[in-house]
Amino acid sequence: MRKLILSLLLVISIVSCKKEEQSTKNFVLTGNIKGLKEGKLYIQRVNDTLLVPIDSIIISGDSNFKSEFDLESAEMLYLFLDRGVTNSLDNNIPFFAEPGKMNIETSLDFFTSDAKITGSKNQELYEEYKKVVSRYVDRDLDLITKRFEAYKRKDNAEIAKIQEEQDALKKRKYLYSVNFAKNNPDAEISPYIALAEISDIKFKYLDTIKKYMSPRVSKTLYGKKFMEYYAERQKIEK
Repeated sequence: MRKLILSLLLVISIVSCKKEEQSTKNFVLTGNIKGLKEGKLYIQRVNDTLLVPIDSIIISGDSNFKSEFDLESAEMLYLFLDRGVTNSLDNNIPFFAEPGKMNIETSLDFFTSDAKITGSKNQELYEEYKKVVSRYVDRDLDLITKRFEAYKRKDNAEIAKIQEEQDALKKRKYLYSVNFAKNNPDAEISPYIALAEISDIKFKYLDTIKKYMSPRVSKTLYGKKFMEYYAERQKIEK
């Protein structure tokens, strides 16, 4: 009997410990930075065009990390690695956080490019979007190089031709962005793309995005910001 009571007390103790370990926050970010032995990480968000820290994590010997806090809505956040005296530009990973559990696996040497982010549907959609848009960006960079060469040759006809190509390329990129937002009306990434990528697009396209956006998304962080921007543009259009 005594052994049975001790066993029950042990089970109760284990269960209680597990309950204590469970986070009371609605967002938990875990991860690992291969090769990082000492350093400091910051979780940041944009506030009035500036990146401000939400949480900081000290790495000392163990390259695994964890951060927990409450998210009111899905939001683009940034994992920043403080490299101290180095001036590396490879130190900020954007990730589309949403309530729940997310994980970021990367390396010290290729902090941004090696990043593997899981646990967020909005992040998956964001990566899908970036993959397509990167093709437009790469093509535009090629055209910029050709245009520079044409300027050096003073070839006005070629300059005009390249400008037409760039205008057409921009239009295709913008139309893809609009269709992406239309096809994902219940994802917070849609109003974010409208604001961050194509805010200067013609009003009729903003109107299209608004009509397709779900009522739930319109009440989220970026949904509200989009509706405010839409109202401002609407006044201008009138």
